[in-house]
Amino acid sequence: MRFFRSSATLMIMVMCMSALTGGCDRTVTQVRESNLATSETSAEVSETEATTEATPTPAPTPTPIPEPEHINVSFIGDCTLADALAWSGAAGSFDAVIEEEGYEYCFQNAASYLEQDDMTLANFEGTITDSTSHLTKEFVFGAPFDYTQILLNGSIEAVNLANNHSYDYLAQGLQDTQDAMDEIGVAWSNQQSVAIYEVRGVKIGMFGIDYVSGDSTSMAYPLIDELKEEGCNIIIASCHWGEERDYSPRTAQVTAAHDLIDYGVDIIVGTHPHRLQPIEMYNGKYILYSISNFCFGGNTGLSDPDSCIVQCEFVMNEDNSAVAEYNLNIVPFSQTSTRPGNDYCPIPYEWGTDDYYRVMERLSWSQEDE
Repeated sequence: MRFFRSSATLMIMVMCMSALTGGCDRTVTQVRESNLATSETSAEVSETEATTEATPTPAPTPTPIPEPEHINVSFIGDCTLADALAWSGAAGSFDAVIEEEGYEYCFQNAASYLEQDDMTLANFEGTITDSTSHLTKEFVFGAPFDYTQILLNGSIEAVNLANNHSYDYLAQGLQDTQDAMDEIGVAWSNQQSVAIYEVRGVKIGMFGIDYVSGDSTSMAYPLIDELKEEGCNIIIASCHWGEERDYSPRTAQVTAAHDLIDYGVDIIVGTHPHRLQPIEMYNGKYILYSISNFCFGGNTGLSDPDSCIVQCEFVMNEDNSAVAEYNLNIVPFSQTSTRPGNDYCPIPYEWGTDDYYRVMERLSWSQEDE
């Protein structure tokens, strides 16, 4: 208050003295009289004295308080960017379509959603390798290094490698896949290695557990501890679990999910059933039991094409040390833009259609845009 009053007084005095005729208004007169009354040595105030009044030192600028960050992460399901070995290169297969359409083809309808977030996490179900030694089983997936451009064109920043196809080409295939992700700058995690992705000072920690191949929840606890020790503010668990073609989680999945949340996970993203399953909120946090496939090169036809992009806004607390609020948005998708069949080009369902509401029903989810 003192600073602003003094400044106004000085400005008014200068204006009055420039008038020469003494025709100052009442406010100026009162200011002059106040100055005369406090003078002990002069009968009148000179212009020099009036203009040499000391200006108070401005108050120090307060340190700005950081605003809580809003971190937006998108989740998509199984991405198998390869043919099954048994029919590699056949008409209508993934390899044949990519050879004709190019690497921008698969995510051309999804990239606009995924480019707007801070990070996209996908379940990468397969390998990037030129190895020829592989497991003996019905479906074996391996892709050349150039196919990593599909991930980059889709604005995918992180992948889970803890699933039942990561070892299709044995340990060498997994190592080649990890090296490929490192080379293109895509973060990867699994049951042996965590990943940390930082956004505006907020650390997002990730790990994966492959229950289908025999992993247990107890394997996750040291990974969560490691992410906490690294100062991660958001912890994401990718869980490959359940039974194929199930539309509901099994009891064991529910128990495991609750245990992971109780131990400090912020959100759980489930894959493997190739179907959508209901979303659960448990202790204020979300469990996505299954978000199905997204871009799935493993089959030339799809018995159920329903999929989605799940977008989670993590609203941080005042010092951005932990999540204060979780907001989900669902974008219903089809895994193919032509039906029947599979053209490996996911496309969003139009709002208000039966397809759109069927996805929401299977997820047991509703939102304001309905």
